[in-house]
Amino acid sequence: MIELNDLSLARGSDILIRNANARIHDGQRVGLVGRNGSGKSTLLALLRGELDPEQGDCLMPGGWRIASVRQETPALSTSALDYVLSGHSEYTAAQKAITEAEASGDGMAIAHAHELMAACHGYQQPARAGELLSGLGFTPDTHNHPVSAFSGGWRMRLNLAQALIAPADLLLLDEPTNHLDLDAIIWLQDFLKTHPATQIIIAHDRDFLDSLCQHILHIENNTIYSYRGNYSDFERQRHEHRMQAEATYRAEEAKRAHLQSFVDRFRAKASKAKQAQSRLKALEKLDAAPPPPPESSYELRFPVAERLPNPLMNLSKASAGYNGKPVVSGIKLNIGDEARIGLLGRNGAGKSTVMKLLAGVLDPLEGERNIHRDTRIGYFTQHSLDALDAEADALTHMQRLLPEQSDQESRTFLGFYGFRGDDVFAPVGRFSGGEKARLALALVIAKRPNLLLLDEPTNHLDLAMRDALTLGLQSYQGAMLIISHDRSLLRAACDEFRLVKDGRLSIFDGSLDDYRDLLLSDKKSANDNDGGNDGGEPSRQVQKRNEAELRRLLKPYRDAMDKAEKQLDKLQSALDKVEEALADSDIYNEANKVKLQDLLAKQAQLTREHNAIEAEWLSAAETLEEKQAELS
Repeated sequence: MIELNDLSLARGSDILIRNANARIHDGQRVGLVGRNGSGKSTLLALLRGELDPEQGDCLMPGGWRIASVRQETPALSTSALDYVLSGHSEYTAAQKAITEAEASGDGMAIAHAHELMAACHGYQQPARAGELLSGLGFTPDTHNHPVSAFSGGWRMRLNLAQALIAPADLLLLDEPTNHLDLDAIIWLQDFLKTHPATQIIIAHDRDFLDSLCQHILHIENNTIYSYRGNYSDFERQRHEHRMQAEATYRAEEAKRAHLQSFVDRFRAKASKAKQAQSRLKALEKLDAAPPPPPESSYELRFPVAERLPNPLMNLSKASAGYNGKPVVSGIKLNIGDEARIGLLGRNGAGKSTVMKLLAGVLDPLEGERNIHRDTRIGYFTQHSLDALDAEADALTHMQRLLPEQSDQESRTFLGFYGFRGDDVFAPVGRFSGGEKARLALALVIAKRPNLLLLDEPTNHLDLAMRDALTLGLQSYQGAMLIISHDRSLLRAACDEFRLVKDGRLSIFDGSLDDYRDLLLSDKKSANDNDGGNDGGEPSRQVQKRNEAELRRLLKPYRDAMDKAEKQLDKLQSALDKVEEALADSDIYNEANKVKLQDLLAKQAQLTREHNAIEAEWLSAAETLEEKQAELS
């Protein structure tokens, strides 16, 4: 178990976390969330032993093996497969021992070295490394390519594979989905569900966190708040806590106002002086809870296009590619004024090529691309970030784009994208990746397009900005085509999907869950073609039977958790009613004194009961995890 006790962390002179406490149990998958700059990566650095706390303790079992993803990858001549294998320290040590023993000709040493290799399952590790590479999108013919042959994003995938193969008790993942496409994210999500290590994951992908995490740690206001459940559970609980905090704040404000009113009225009267002084002391002792801080939010505005023709564009038997060689052929696509299309397909299948054809970046090699004269395209790609002027500020970019627009109008528009006050005067060269992405999106949308072409718009964006973009797209009056690895964005913004596969663009008549099943089916077919099964009972039937037996054995423990959860919901509902009553300023009138005392007593009793049942739930959850580990 990891324990943080009264922990304070700083970066330079900035205190990021102050007097924080948290517990992470063995085997848990924990999501670590918070605003950019709140201290998430700093906390991971502490866990890796790279930092010392300003005060307090970070306790974890001695000898724990920690794996995390390197942030830099030199241009090595080592093959991708060997680079990944180098992350398995025990395999590397055994391999070195074998080489040295064979060079010495010492038979005993050779035998011992091979024992070391067998002990760490070293003979299976090259196959494991190959599976990791394939899962992360590397085709088999690239496994022996040198690391130096890959671009920065692909090298980060190599670093991720290296961390996943490492024997670890604690796995630390800082934005593991940043350089992955949807297929690789789905594979990684399934892989991590079976990984035995305790996992702490920083991610801006809602579906990824929802699928994996059993617990959320939220860094806010320089402290760490702990929530049970996945990201959606965290959002619901956090909203409830904010409502309670606001109710407490209003109640204490009302009480302070009541006491202050009495003091102001009677402190000058001799007959009431004693009572006034008493109330004044009570007022001084009353430590009013501060109001909950405003949540950081964006409010993306999509200006209405001047015209919205129908159709906006039509592709007829078109093909797109490079140097005269088609990547996708026979494209038939009619884009109406209300089209909301998500493009699906494996990495390298040609999704971005189709998008470039639509945007006019590529001319069709065959067929036709017909566009209405009133169609205005807003095209966002990661290259949009590179096209920004590093020397210019955000306001200057807006002035260049829309010179007829006033500075105040430009500043107001930029404010919706998080650039407020003097932020608009900061040079782009100082921006983070997320800030550049926000500005690039703002510039695309400010042109009032009626056809949005978005190629991975959520890269570098935090969860708040992703949510704002999703809401903005839902209200956008125009057509859109989106490539994204953010499934929550695709689900919320798209009405239909197209699949790019085997050089063709076709209608995908299904959901994102169906797409995941398609990926698994394709993988199974590939595995069957490579070796088939052993002729025994189909593995899926065996798996279903084993899963059913596991559910039966775990049912008593799940029932205990369900019972505790129902009691917690009932107690929380009662507490909410009491808090609502305490938020009414009339309750602090003298006439309601008895009622106020009853409410406060009931609040204390319900809180005690809630805490006790919550402890029971936690105990049941821990027992369930232990039994799952025993039976798995």
